Amino acid sequence: MTDRTAARTRSTAETDIEVTIDLDGDGDSTVETGIGFFDHMLDAFAKHGLFDLTVRCDGDLDIDDHHTVEDVAITLGTAIVEAAGDKRGIIRYADRRIPLDEAVTSVVLDLSGRPRFYFDGEFSQPTVGEFTSDMARHFAESLALNAGMTLHVEVTGENAHHEIEALFKSLARALDDATRLDERRSDTPSTKGTL
Repeated sequence: MTDRTAARTRSTAETDIEVTIDLDGDGDSTVETGIGFFDHMLDAFAKHGLFDLTVRCDGDLDIDDHHTVEDVAITLGTAIVEAAGDKRGIIRYADRRIPLDEAVTSVVLDLSGRPRFYFDGEFSQPTVGEFTSDMARHFAESLALNAGMTLHVEVTGENAHHEIEALFKSLARALDDATRLDERRSDTPSTKGTL
């Protein structure tokens, strides 16, 4: 099997980030962003997507969580693009709906190379720990735009922790489905011949 791993870094005046990902991993993760709930969500993303994931971020958390969450998503998105390579043989599309107690999140995605993002819903509380709830939406958007995917997300529930966790889990499962190799396909899944 082709090696589908990537290592990416991003260094700005706001954050210093290292990300590695193996799309064909076992769900192992080492995550250190300085935001406990965000670390928990990235661990869940790795576990449920069966990605081996390392994320290290030193960000300007004295300001807020925005730059850290956004820049991790940017770096992770570019790592996914690199790891997927020319996308030959991938399934490409995926649709996952995941519940967590009263919350349900739906993720539909296409690794099309055409970045778009759509979001329907709202989070029931403004924060979870030191994590601003709306940053989950912004994470998904930044990931989609930098991974070149079309991503539709719908969120319902009564507890922001559950809503956000269901989002990360459904995104992980959908991304695992879409990047999985189809043994019947050796070409790129597009009539254009490229994604």
